[in-house]
Amino acid sequence: QVQLVESGGGLVQAGGSLRRSCAACGRSFSAYRMGWFRQAPGKEREFVAHMQWSASSIYYADSVKGRFAISRDHAKNTVDLEMNSLKPEDTAVYYCAAGQIYKAFDVGGIDYWGQGTQVTVFS
Repeated sequence: QVQLVESGGGLVQAGGSLRRSCAACGRSFSAYRMGWFRQAPGKEREFVAHMQWSASSIYYADSVKGRFAISRDHAKNTVDLEMNSLKPEDTAVYYCAAGQIYKAFDVGGIDYWGQGTQVTVFS
């Protein structure tokens, strides 16, 4: 069974940092992009960052560029999201996602989703 299992996240003061981790299991993801989306209350789910499983071709949403970093831990077989200089507007449920390389990395092109975890940034 294919699973994306998320960990990390939580509550942090503005300016602080959090780390999300996504463990991918159940199949080979070598032909997939891995990344993160988020959804704030009353808003649509939006792209945050993605990378190819090989850790190449990394892209970020403009809203998080320079503050967030996506990476892959080869030993743990996880895709991680380091979130720094957090702002209250970063508050959302964050979702790990996997989509095949030939598809656009948007909500409609995702093949697998993690369970989602709340990240709350207070001022």
